[in-house]
Amino acid sequence: MIIRQAFFEGTIHAGKEAAFRGYVAETLMPMWLALPGIREVRVLYNIERDDGAPTYPMVLSTMFDSREALAEALESPVRYESREATKGLLAMFDGHIHHHVFDLAQDQSTFRIWGVV
Repeated sequence: MIIRQAFFEGTIHAGKEAAFRGYVAETLMPMWLALPGIREVRVLYNIERDDGAPTYPMVLSTMFDSREALAEALESPVRYESREATKGLLAMFDGHIHHHVFDLAQDQSTFRIWGVV
């Protein structure tokens, strides 16, 4: 599985937090869920961080079966529509967005959860 994450580094305008979240839920999430090949969409909102750590008020995480599926989604019309719609979100945000692509480990059998037998 391929995970693409968008890190929103910066700050949401004071007093705009609820509007920011509402815009994500009502405007952007339906577009992200319509991306071809999408397996999962998660939006993470920061609640705390280490002292001195960069500020990421939101992280968008999307999952695809392969790099090819991700490439298809990135070239799709709905992706370009969502990029245009994101301008409304950025009107409530000071900072920048950077993207990272990860390969989700397929062999999870070597990982153990503490306390689980």
